[in-house]
This record gives sequence, C-alpha cells and structure tokens, in this order.
Amino acid sequence: MKNFVKLAAGLMVAASFMSGAASAQTVLKSSDTHPDGYPTVEGVKYFGELLKERTQGRYSLEVYHSAQLGEEKDTIEQVRSGVIELNRVSMAPFNGTVKESIVPALPYIFRSEEHMHKVMDGAIGDQIKKAFEPAGLVVLAFYDAGARSFYNKTKPISSVADMKGLKFRVIQSDIFVDMVAALGANATPMPYGEVYSGIETGVIDGAENNFPSYDTAKHAEVAKNYSLDEHTILPEVFVMNKAAFDKLTPEDQAVFKQAAKDSVAKQRELWSAKVTESRANVEKLGAQISTPDKQGFIDAMAPVYEKHVKDDVLKKMVEDVKAVQ
Repeated sequence: MKNFVKLAAGLMVAASFMSGAASAQTVLKSSDTHPDGYPTVEGVKYFGELLKERTQGRYSLEVYHSAQLGEEKDTIEQVRSGVIELNRVSMAPFNGTVKESIVPALPYIFRSEEHMHKVMDGAIGDQIKKAFEPAGLVVLAFYDAGARSFYNKTKPISSVADMKGLKFRVIQSDIFVDMVAALGANATPMPYGEVYSGIETGVIDGAENNFPSYDTAKHAEVAKNYSLDEHTILPEVFVMNKAAFDKLTPEDQAVFKQAAKDSVAKQRELWSAKVTESRANVEKLGAQISTPDKQGFIDAMAPVYEKHVKDDVLKKMVEDVKAVQ
C-alpha cells in the first residue's frame, strides 16, 4: 500500500509537469528524504526562492521532503526518467552509475570539511559534474552532509576490534558494504526510513551517519553509543533531469546554475548550525559520544581502495584530491 501511494504521488507529479519554455509559470518538483527544516531541504527551498525571484515568477519550486515521493533509490529513478525534475540525494547511491562519484564516497578521502569544500568547488568537482550527464542528470550543486560515524545500541566503540560482529545499516553502495566488512562488522543495506525500526527490533545493531541525521531521525533513542570515527565526509548532490535542463533557454540555464551556486553558501551555514544543535540534542537524550583510535580505521581501508579504485581515471582523481591543499 505504501509503495502504491508513492507511485500514485509520482504519477500525479508527472501529470502536472509542463515542458519547454515557461509561458506563464512552470512548477518544478524536487524530492528529499529528510524532514522539513533539515539543512538540505532548506538549501533547495532557498534555491527555489532565488529561482522564482530571478525569473520574475516564471518558475517556482515545490519541495517534497520526508521521503514523500519515496526513498532515495526510488527518487533517483524518478529524476532520471523525468517523473520529477530535481532531487537532492546522497552521492553514494550513484556509485554504480557514475564512476567518478566513487571518489568522494571513499572512506577518509577528505582530511576535513574544508578540504572537501576545496575539492568539490574546484576542478575535481567540475569533473564529477560532467560525469553525471551521460546518466541523464545535470549536477546543480554539492551540499554539505558533514562527517559520518558509526553508532549502535550494544557498546561504545574505541577501536576497530570493537566493530567485530556488529550489524550496521549502510547506504545502498558497494563501497559502504566493503568498508564495514573491512572493519570486521556486517553491513546491511536498507532504506533510511527503515533504520529506526531495524535497530529497535534487533535486525541491525546500529548504523552510520552524521549528527543531524542521528538526531532528526530519532536514532539516538534506540542506539545511544555514537563513535566519532568520521569515516566519510560525503557531499550531497542536487541534480536536475538533463532533458528538462536542456529545454531551458541558455539564459534560464545560467539562472538555474547561479541560483544553485548561491544556495550552497546558505546550506553550508545552516548545516554548521544544525550539527551543533543536533549534537546537543542527542547528548540530552543520553547518547554517549566517544572518539576511537581513528588511525586504526584508516589503516583498515586499504582493501576498499584496492577494490574500488582500479582504473587510471579514478587513481588520478584520488591523487588529485590528496594534492589539494
């Protein structure tokens, strides 16, 4: 029934679309799995405000937050097929479709959020954007999603040895599955919306994510051991259906791109504030935050790089990322 409702919603969205140049007003649809008020949702909303203002109301945006149109795997297919025009989604689910998206998803590829910003705002980010186009997508912006760390309901994690045998939910990405396996734990890919019940019922022991997601999805209620291993600083990607983008006039294409670029600073500002707020929230709930021996986690990642960074393009990208100061 749930899938039927989501399919019906998608069909209603598709029926409302207008193609070509906007003669009066074109209402665009965008999806996000996170709740209203979440920094990525607000970043896309801000993009919509700028777009409406700069096109004198010819374009407006409706943001379907809280996975109203489905989980990320569903909405990726919707935006690629043109059922919706826009989507904010994690980079990792594209790893099997867009080869270059593997690099920013690699564990410990970024030294800090500042390093990630420099990489994604520069030539490497442009290379990744270009790689999305054959998949029928135009990348409008990269948003912040902070550092992801492990959390569980069983015990604090102070070293790689503490990971052994635990079951963690991961994003539906082979890199994340292999990363968890390299740490001696068991990975269970599942939709984000099923994590709370999975932990509560014992299907999984925990998951991995940033502080805002740990907070807003209420995972801190059922998994109170949060370990700051910070294995990935994974950017989010804000994409548009390429066919829809190509129908825009060159002038409107420039407006779309600039509005998205201008929304990045707003989203980063909101993100930074939300991390501080969410950490305080989960601590009030009784979450125990620990910092493990991070070098042990880094050392364990060699097999992940060996498996996923095989060809010359990806090898060069990894070296280029490391060279960014």
